[in-house]
Amino acid sequence: MMRMLRIVNRLHISRMISARAATHPFMDYFKGLKNVEAVRRIFGEKTQEVLHNLKVEFTWLSGYMRVSNVDGHLIINSRYVNEGDRIDVYLDLIHELVHVKQFMEGKELFDSDYNYAERPTEVEAYRYAVEEARRMGLSDERIYQYLKTEWMSNEDLKQLAKTLNVRCPH
Repeated sequence: MMRMLRIVNRLHISRMISARAATHPFMDYFKGLKNVEAVRRIFGEKTQEVLHNLKVEFTWLSGYMRVSNVDGHLIINSRYVNEGDRIDVYLDLIHELVHVKQFMEGKELFDSDYNYAERPTEVEAYRYAVEEARRMGLSDERIYQYLKTEWMSNEDLKQLAKTLNVRCPH
């Protein structure tokens, strides 16, 4: 657990964010992510360029984080960043950065032909987050807890966990 906290604490994620109706440079609020191996695996040699050009919009609307399907910028709930579990916020950033890359590649992020837990773009984004969670030393039980969301049924959660090779707790 101490190793996980050291990794997350090194990132300099700004926690005093207020909601503003404008986009801001991602790097102003999430310093250090350009050096994270998981992020470098997502964007490769273009990591610095992508993160430098990425915009973020903070909101008080419900939800956690998502990617705009209009221009690919991040939309993040200020309360979640300020008050949410630091590990979950970090893993969600990894997850959403995969969606940023998918958007840049022209992939359909919200393909309604698929159930959320089976949508290829979601499975890929969760796969990166789970790989990072394992690298950090999180247990399958903790990873399963991370995967659980209010918009997924228990059956969908179990299916997603199985797809990602995360053991379901009893």
